Amino acid sequence: MLADLQGFVFDLDGCVWNGSVLNTGAGEVLAALHRHGRRLAFLSNNSRATGRDLREQLHLLGVTVAEHVLTPLEIIGEFILERFGRSRVLVIGAEEMAAVIEKAGHELTDPARYRDATVVAVGNDFDLTYERLTAASRAAAAGAPLVTPNLDPRLPIEGGDFLPGCGAIVEAVARAAGVQPIVVGKPEPPLFRIALGRLGLPAAAAAMVGDSLVSDIGGARAVGMRTVLYAPHGGEVTGAADVVVHSFGELAQLAGVGRC
Repeated sequence: MLADLQGFVFDLDGCVWNGSVLNTGAGEVLAALHRHGRRLAFLSNNSRATGRDLREQLHLLGVTVAEHVLTPLEIIGEFILERFGRSRVLVIGAEEMAAVIEKAGHELTDPARYRDATVVAVGNDFDLTYERLTAASRAAAAGAPLVTPNLDPRLPIEGGDFLPGCGAIVEAVARAAGVQPIVVGKPEPPLFRIALGRLGLPAAAAAMVGDSLVSDIGGARAVGMRTVLYAPHGGEVTGAADVVVHSFGELAQLAGVGRC
């Protein structure tokens, strides 16, 4: 059922790569799909990098077929603008996220002035302190909407290890504030629809390939895409997606691009 598809959208963290290392067979299979005329796009819930940043990283790793790469940072500033108007935003996260929010016309406020915030944006913050966590929680509890790129609890890295993900920090803020976060990235529809638009394909003509049942499989199903769960370590995944593959080589065979 994959051989008739015109396009594939791939998750990055935990699927195409772990940390700075490509998963086995990923580069070869992506190149083979491209040679056979399949349109390719890449979606990441990364809250610390733009699509351009990740496209450059893919190119450095030899994946030169990566043209369409999207992260929630492409849309978070505009999302806040459309939902809440020009806002005073307390950003708990990377400088890259703060920059795109400011570029969209919002005013940034720092933790010491959390009472001025009309929106709280929380991403993965490698410089997180108790002060920053407190400021975000208090601002959200006072009524500032809590916006986040994703709720992913872990960030996979090399060697099968992980770092706490954006979702772990958001959960702490949400629980302390007693509010529900508003998610911009996967599994919400916007990034999937933008990717399909970039590929020029209807949802039924493309598959989402990813390792997360919630972010990748659930989100793609909601917009009508076919779904491929990448499960290299096996486990009970029957019925979890339209197709389950345990390697990129298996994906290549099912997609009709030969053995890789």
